[in-house]
Amino acid sequence: MKYTLSKITQVTLLLLCFVNFTQAQEIIKDSVKTKANTVKTGKKIKVDGVIATVGDYIILDSDIDKAFLELSSQNQSIKDITRCQMLGKLLEDKLYAHQAIQDSIVIRDEEIKEKMNDQLNYMVEQLGSMEKVISYFKKSNEEDFRNELFEIIKMNKLTIEMQKKITDAVQITPEETRTFFKAIPFSDLPVFGAEMEVAQIVITPKVTEEEKQRVVNRLKEIKAEVLAGSSFKTRAVIYSDDKGSAASGGYYKINRKTQFVKEFKDVAFSLAEGEISEPFETEYGYHIIMVEKIKGQEVELRHILMMPKVSDKALKEAKEKIITIKKKIESGEISFSEAARTMSDEKETRANGGILINPRTQDTHFELTKMDPSLYSEVSNLKDNAITPPILDDDPRTGKKYKIITVTNRIDEHLADYAKDYIKIKDLALKEKQIKAIAKWSDEKIKETYIKINGEYQDCLFTNNWLKK
Repeated sequence: MKYTLSKITQVTLLLLCFVNFTQAQEIIKDSVKTKANTVKTGKKIKVDGVIATVGDYIILDSDIDKAFLELSSQNQSIKDITRCQMLGKLLEDKLYAHQAIQDSIVIRDEEIKEKMNDQLNYMVEQLGSMEKVISYFKKSNEEDFRNELFEIIKMNKLTIEMQKKITDAVQITPEETRTFFKAIPFSDLPVFGAEMEVAQIVITPKVTEEEKQRVVNRLKEIKAEVLAGSSFKTRAVIYSDDKGSAASGGYYKINRKTQFVKEFKDVAFSLAEGEISEPFETEYGYHIIMVEKIKGQEVELRHILMMPKVSDKALKEAKEKIITIKKKIESGEISFSEAARTMSDEKETRANGGILINPRTQDTHFELTKMDPSLYSEVSNLKDNAITPPILDDDPRTGKKYKIITVTNRIDEHLADYAKDYIKIKDLALKEKQIKAIAKWSDEKIKETYIKINGEYQDCLFTNNWLKK
């Protein structure tokens, strides 16, 4: 089913991660009274004051209304959610953010500003001007809107990082996984949807040495321009082929464990602050790196990636080669898996006979209802032992290439089986353990943190012990 959103609706949905409009980083004492704003609700006059305090954060009565507005904008039903339940959710968010500060989790202002500017640019693009954006969100001026948006993004980022810190520390053992599975009554065993295993062969067009040298020379020119006073960040925005970082000026923060290719990390950790590398090659193309800061084991850097362009002739030759491979497989001259091992240019799948790894589960099974739409469209109608026609894949990371795909195994919908579904069961067991870890953490931090609930909300029946009874 496809949905078409109006521009106003798109902008509203864009702010879903920013709701809970709170006054962040403001310490409130019992003796301090907040200036009240009157809000008309029907025939009564409702005073919008502080209803709760969690450490350094306050929650206003209007924050609950805005949280309900957020859910409504997502077309979610709010009829069964009480104000007490919504306050409980806001209290949780503030507890995470407050504790993140106590644990010295650092969120760089530059990072927040970049994200804020990206969101503002999108809003302006959708609504037409900054004035219309300010008017739509009922703010008095651009400065107030930016300040409020900055604090909301920062608080949400603190919340996410604090949750991540808790869950990242949780590990699960095979014995715990087995115990978790055995404790599930047969009638409650989960049902896993239909799945398939998929294999592919990839042929990458060859790039000429002349084209490679052109890219290297251009990167050297950019380096010289930066050393002469030009902005590396601006040039990354304009020229970098790394779509994941170009918008932020090629910025990354990495350590030795960051999942980057070895060649990239070797160069990054060999540079001093302010130094710019010579052009170097990875499987993605050619790079130059500029190191901005070195903080212990972490390096903050910017980079520019340039991918050599493939000629029409090379692209045609790649297509002809993969057609030949397909014919050999279909004639029985060679198996698909053997062809993948000996002729595919994709090193990640080559050794495994072309079998794809599901990036979400890290096993070889792809559940049909959760499969990437582009992959699903390519294999959903394939019959047993059939092979797709050559597919031109224009990967933004690695460029154009041709591939053929086949389905190697089909698994019908079934009850969870410990041996066959171990990875999925382990994931369920880990999630349960993480939930328990978060609950334990919350109980401990609620006891340690200054929390005050005001007025009628003291009568709420919360899941967590916010009232410390």
